[in-house]
Amino acid sequence: MNLENTLEFDDQTEKCIGLEKMFKDLLNHIAKYQKLDSILESLTIVNDETIHKLNLEYRNTDRPTDVLSFSFEEGEDEEGLPFTNLGEVVISLDTARRQALEFKHPTCRELAFLFIHGTLHNLGYDHARSHEDAVIMFALQNDILNSFEFDWESCVWPKD
Repeated sequence: MNLENTLEFDDQTEKCIGLEKMFKDLLNHIAKYQKLDSILESLTIVNDETIHKLNLEYRNTDRPTDVLSFSFEEGEDEEGLPFTNLGEVVISLDTARRQALEFKHPTCRELAFLFIHGTLHNLGYDHARSHEDAVIMFALQNDILNSFEFDWESCVWPKD
């Protein structure tokens, strides 16, 4: 069928609006890398307060985190849909900024890294399952990021 991949982008911080195209291009890159066709995924950028609430509600963990993924529920009826719904990725801009400082790279690169991480979870990868699964997932995550052509150093987003 070869339909286009679709990213539903919601920047609740209003500081990453200029990164929507990067995330759409990254979803297309992930799809090509994983040999997927016609996928849909949602990405929401939030602050630490919001992701803390989500982390507590869905993972019973009382602290903010960098990224949460909510895969499309297995067993939900996808018949007749012209695409595969992967689910949703939620990223905390606050945590991404701190991690970017810690790892000494641009925040937009950290956001891309976290988006890849969440998307791989939605595709069924899970680094918490076993050491072998962690090795596979993290290698794949790094390969996807390193093969994505983007000028990280010139990126002016997110805005302060």
